[in-house]
Amino acid sequence: MMPLDDRDAPLLTLLRVGRIFAPAPLEATEVLIADGRIAALGRDLAVPEGWPVRLVEARDLTAVPAFIDQHVHVTGGGGEGGCGTRCPEITAHEIASMGIGTVVGVLGTDGISRSPANLLAKVRGLRAEGICAYMYTGSYRVPPPTLTGDVQRDLAWIPEVIGLGEIAISDHRSSQPRQDEIERLVSEVRVGAMLAGKRGICHFHVGDGKRGLEPLRRLLTETEIPAEQVIPTHVNRHRDLLEEAADYALAFSASVDVTAFEDPGEEGLSGFDAVSRLLARGVPVEHITMSSDCNGSLPEFDAQGHYIGMRVARNTALIADWQRLVREEVLPLEQALGLISGNVAQVLGLDGQKGRLAAGFDADVTLLDGDLQPQQTFVSGKRVHARDDSP
Repeated sequence: MMPLDDRDAPLLTLLRVGRIFAPAPLEATEVLIADGRIAALGRDLAVPEGWPVRLVEARDLTAVPAFIDQHVHVTGGGGEGGCGTRCPEITAHEIASMGIGTVVGVLGTDGISRSPANLLAKVRGLRAEGICAYMYTGSYRVPPPTLTGDVQRDLAWIPEVIGLGEIAISDHRSSQPRQDEIERLVSEVRVGAMLAGKRGICHFHVGDGKRGLEPLRRLLTETEIPAEQVIPTHVNRHRDLLEEAADYALAFSASVDVTAFEDPGEEGLSGFDAVSRLLARGVPVEHITMSSDCNGSLPEFDAQGHYIGMRVARNTALIADWQRLVREEVLPLEQALGLISGNVAQVLGLDGQKGRLAAGFDADVTLLDGDLQPQQTFVSGKRVHARDDSP
């Protein structure tokens, strides 16, 4: 073999690791990557003499599917306290250093100074830096801002657009959409996604308002829309909402998304506590996902809804909560991986290419040490992050 370093663009990459969870544990200890995809998994894989190959020796590390974060304010969130409270953009390094290979960019409260076009530019910039990035068209607002003037056209003609979001409900910052407006939006997304061959999910921001998940319960009860079409997020912002989310997931066999809050406050629950409670309520692990909401704003309001302060979310809590679920044996590693990998790929309609380590799948691989800390991250076979002491 002709070893190459990261400055080259090899035809092949061979990862030699200690263990592989794909997410189920495998006997294999090697991953052969060709043209950005996994070509084979096995032991003592042979490469013809003279073929250009990058050899990565990481026998003390465990290979897992690279993580997927379905809710990232890649252009920064915020603005609820004026222009001086706009949050910063996220960098490719901040994403990859947490073992995350794929992100979905989202606009939030601010759909004025930030736009879908701005979001698309950032998504394409991240792709140029090696991160697999997608986006939701729209923002909190109803009717939503779009790239082409129409939600269905965005889905049909913009490859990076995989759904609509984050539409705000049960929140004083939302557009207070009527039930018929919600139903019309979700229906448009469904048809547009069908024409584009996409899942086309509607990603709903759920605030702490008294209506909770009622608009989504009505949507699934009163229309023919399938539950897989809508994903409520931030369902752990307070305990009553989480209990409602458990009932919702069980009643409709629906998925719910937990936010890994750095500081959930007195009313909220951490990602660890929220997943633990959902599992205790009998929600199947396959119907639970976790996301970071990173670089979004964490505004504080008083009882009258007046802005009083702001913090910026990070993605470190996502990995920390996930690690704790494994370390405290709430879930075995192979099931916990679904929360930030396979389950998310299923929700987004990317499960034919991501969320597993298998021949033909995208070569998105994260290498973990014994403490479950990401040491190296590969996206489409390219190493986009390695800690200083990694080989």
